[in-house]
Amino acid sequence: MRIAVGLLGAGDIIGNGLYYHWYQDAFAGFTFRYYGFEWVHPLPEPFLSVYFLAGFGLGIAVALGWRFRLTAPLFAVCISYLFFLEKAHYLNHGYLFMTLCWLLCLTPCWREWSLDVARWPREWSSVAPAWSLYIFPLLMGVVYFYGGINKINHDWLIRAMPLHLWLERRAEMPLLGPVFAQKATAYVMAWGGMLLDLTAAFLLLHRRLRWVALGLLLLFHATNHLIFNIGIFPYLSLVLTGLFFEPDWPKRFVGLLARQTYVPAVARRVSKWRAGWQSRVRAAEVTVSWQQVGGRKKVYLLIPVVIFHLLYPLRHNLYDSDVNWSEVGHRYSWRMMLRSKQGYGVFKIHDLRSGEQFEVFPRDSLDRKQYRKMCTHPDMILQYAHHLRDQYAAAGREVAIYAKFVVRLNGRGRQAFLSDTVDLARTNWTWGDKPWVLPESTEE
Repeated sequence: MRIAVGLLGAGDIIGNGLYYHWYQDAFAGFTFRYYGFEWVHPLPEPFLSVYFLAGFGLGIAVALGWRFRLTAPLFAVCISYLFFLEKAHYLNHGYLFMTLCWLLCLTPCWREWSLDVARWPREWSSVAPAWSLYIFPLLMGVVYFYGGINKINHDWLIRAMPLHLWLERRAEMPLLGPVFAQKATAYVMAWGGMLLDLTAAFLLLHRRLRWVALGLLLLFHATNHLIFNIGIFPYLSLVLTGLFFEPDWPKRFVGLLARQTYVPAVARRVSKWRAGWQSRVRAAEVTVSWQQVGGRKKVYLLIPVVIFHLLYPLRHNLYDSDVNWSEVGHRYSWRMMLRSKQGYGVFKIHDLRSGEQFEVFPRDSLDRKQYRKMCTHPDMILQYAHHLRDQYAAAGREVAIYAKFVVRLNGRGRQAFLSDTVDLARTNWTWGDKPWVLPESTEE
């Protein structure tokens, strides 16, 4: 887990730096911020470049287990900063990965296969507290199960939407393209994905059926990786799925490789290296107590974390609006790949002093991803309206701002998204339903 999180996180940080910062320069202008984290801003140069390089280095250090108790929290800070830097880049697995990084800091995962143990053999331990083994499969089980619960809706099961739309775009792929183009394929994948998500965690808990579940999940994540651009999520999911198996399976796997004559000698050397420093520990007659590798206080700290992840994804049921349309309760709820949503719009500005009226086209000042996300998310539309309000206020102008946006959801016709009679400059963000978001028509 430590090695995978370090390597995946290092790759994610440097990948975002290469593409969004050094190539697109996406953080130079306006950025959408999460409510409660408005204070997170892009660092000025050269500090932002230093951050991406340092975050990459910290990820490698975590993977290697080098000064883990220092580098792991710093790495978690870097991952959190990347997550909160731009709301338009929100992904469910980004939120999951950030959570995992902070939880990993609490575990004694540096006590095996690490540079820390190589330098200080007394740090080695063959045991770990049970909570540190159970918390990660539990979270992965929550992701699978709630992903299945969220798929129980009319569009996904009855219309096979938006899956059919996405599969049609892969019709030109060799071999599999004609299969993806069939509507029946979308129905099979929609129902199969829902059933697999609902049952995956329970199958993985069964000693015999877990191998069946692993095979199905390998196929599931490989298909997702082939069809969708979802970054590190398939790899991260498979690593977390592996934690449902016996805790010593990585050691046994490496030992098996080391015994095969066709495996490069490096595997055998790694096995000898591990045996070498373990013998140094035994020679020193060192034992590591339970209190040294974990404590009961950490268990109590994890209780509210578990309760939060069990209850918070259900909050959209408290509201009347469809979460896929209004976005109320969408984030942090494992609502993955459930909607295809496109929109466009304009802001109408009314100068209250001069009476002048004019339009502002947000696509002229936002990058493509920001504009695409904003047009379908009411909170981001409101945030950008407040940005415009503040800009005009700084220039000594008092304005009213109205939004005219049109949105299309899961292949239905385009519909008016917001009330164009509500002054967003004087509208505050609130939890729950927003009266200025128009109800969705479900007509095809």
